[in-house]
Amino acid sequence: MTTSTRGAARVPAVLVLEDGRTFRGRAYGAVGETFGEAVFSTGMTGYQETLTDPSYDRQIVVATAPQIGNTGWNDEDDESSRIWVSGYVVRDPARVPSNWRAKRSLDDELERQGVVGISGIDTRALTRHLRERGSMRAGIFSGEALAPEADLLARVQAQPQMKGASLYEEVATKEAYVVPAVGEKRFTVAAIDLGIKGMTPHRMAERGIEVHVLPATATADDVYAVDPDGVFFSNGPGDPATADGPVALMTAVLERRTPLFGICFGNQILGRALGFGTYKLKYGHRGINQPVQDRTTGKVEVTAHNHGFAVDAPLDKVSETKFGRAEVSHVCLNDNVVEGLQLLDQPAFSVQYHPEAAAGPHDAAYLFDRFVSLMEGQRA
Repeated sequence: MTTSTRGAARVPAVLVLEDGRTFRGRAYGAVGETFGEAVFSTGMTGYQETLTDPSYDRQIVVATAPQIGNTGWNDEDDESSRIWVSGYVVRDPARVPSNWRAKRSLDDELERQGVVGISGIDTRALTRHLRERGSMRAGIFSGEALAPEADLLARVQAQPQMKGASLYEEVATKEAYVVPAVGEKRFTVAAIDLGIKGMTPHRMAERGIEVHVLPATATADDVYAVDPDGVFFSNGPGDPATADGPVALMTAVLERRTPLFGICFGNQILGRALGFGTYKLKYGHRGINQPVQDRTTGKVEVTAHNHGFAVDAPLDKVSETKFGRAEVSHVCLNDNVVEGLQLLDQPAFSVQYHPEAAAGPHDAAYLFDRFVSLMEGQRA
């Protein structure tokens, strides 16, 4: 439930966590109530891309950067057709946006899209709490939605957990569409939309790839109807343990030995297809400053992340799978979480982060070139 008011900044608001901790502040964006999993993102810029990333479906995002909204909101940087976060938490919202590309303020856009937020709270204390206790269910309440804290806590605790949530079909396209190659067409790729960001097919198109973006419910017949040189599995929200359909589709692709590249949710799908398990991280990786080592080269990359689940695969050995040998290709240097997988006996690999870097560093852009190399090798 949301209502709109131009005086939102003067309306009291409260953030209630499922463990009973509360933070009081002021309404930001729409006034009303919202629920989701409270998570924090460490990016100091790129909030527009974050808010429109479908992987944040059903999550209340806490911005760790103290001031948010300085660059306003433009019409070019959206990663999808709408804001997907359930709610937004900031400490010090910019009073006036200051950027030549801005068309309106962040506050106005949140209000326009009915996204309930809260400002003026100690986001550092909130982030420390989530690091210690883990990501958890939360609610933001303002205006007429305010009630005794015991009642609000009961409503938060009645919400579904993220573990076991199947969300990828909610955010994926319902109809297939094509992103044409920039310049001469070199390859055709079938991209399975599990929550794809707009910059991802654009990065492939820049490399001469015609991208056919298919719904999450696509079948193997749908994929091979476009005669693909390669298949891509995108990022997306929710628990990968629920994604039996995409796992079955990836299995069919692997059986045909078609070059395959997956990112984020797609990495977890590859893990499951290879027989590995997945698990929920305590508080996840979210932001544009996460250090990852490419174990195939030894290079350390600064990368953009958004994941609360990870693949459970051994770091210290090559694993035997039904599709041949597999190994962990990338690892997070903060906590040794698996950040990439690759097959050694056929052309398939994946990473747990965003090589399209929207927003973020460009250290991982070479992964699209690696995908191109796989398709070139297969064609040869």
